[in-house]
Amino acid sequence: MLRMMQSLGRAMLDSLRDLAPIILVIGFFQTVVLQQPVPNLLELVFGTLLVVVGLTFFVFGLELGLFPIGESMAKAFAQKGSVLWLLLFAFALGFGTTVAEPALIAVSGEAAEVAASGGMIEDTESAKRYYANGLRVTVAISVGFAIVLGVFRILKGWPIQYFIIAGYVLVVMMTMFAPESIIGIAYDSGGVTTSTITVPLVTALGVGLASSIKGRNPMVDGFGLIAFASLTPMIFVMGYGMVMH
Repeated sequence: MLRMMQSLGRAMLDSLRDLAPIILVIGFFQTVVLQQPVPNLLELVFGTLLVVVGLTFFVFGLELGLFPIGESMAKAFAQKGSVLWLLLFAFALGFGTTVAEPALIAVSGEAAEVAASGGMIEDTESAKRYYANGLRVTVAISVGFAIVLGVFRILKGWPIQYFIIAGYVLVVMMTMFAPESIIGIAYDSGGVTTSTITVPLVTALGVGLASSIKGRNPMVDGFGLIAFASLTPMIFVMGYGMVMH
């Protein structure tokens, strides 16, 4: 218990250190450049404290729970020796973590609102919900496919750069034919998928799997799943836009 409290204290100090540059930048421009008093100072201070506490518990929770369980499950599937179950687990993990991403929920909801206001879809709650849910599911499927592809790459030991180069060539080609209204959303989808929930679990899966397979280097083969998870949503969402268009 004492060791856990010490780790929590270190995590809080790390959170303060990480947030210090942001606080200094905002304070400098507010007081020196704009030369205005900080509005709602007490609320801002209280909100900053909440951010520090929230970030502390989030990082501490990742180290305590999500990273270990991701690595242990990857090692267990590797020892089980069933490629099919491993790939099914990889898809389910990618799909489940992505569809629950708060950032993706926010972006898909905003995209639905903009699409409705621009006349692309009907300005009704059901139409906007259908559009937002379709976007979320499309992105989630793309990340599930990305994790499967990344896991298969780790199993085979293939170099990652060829996959990334081919993927971005495909993105550029699809950009030429996709509707203009979906291109920006597709590019942003690649960023919001690799966020709070997806990154720790997917990273732990890759590292744990590479550590469990003889001849694989966790530094070389274990990382890179996040790159796949950022790339495939752009392809799938532009494809989704073409179909919807």
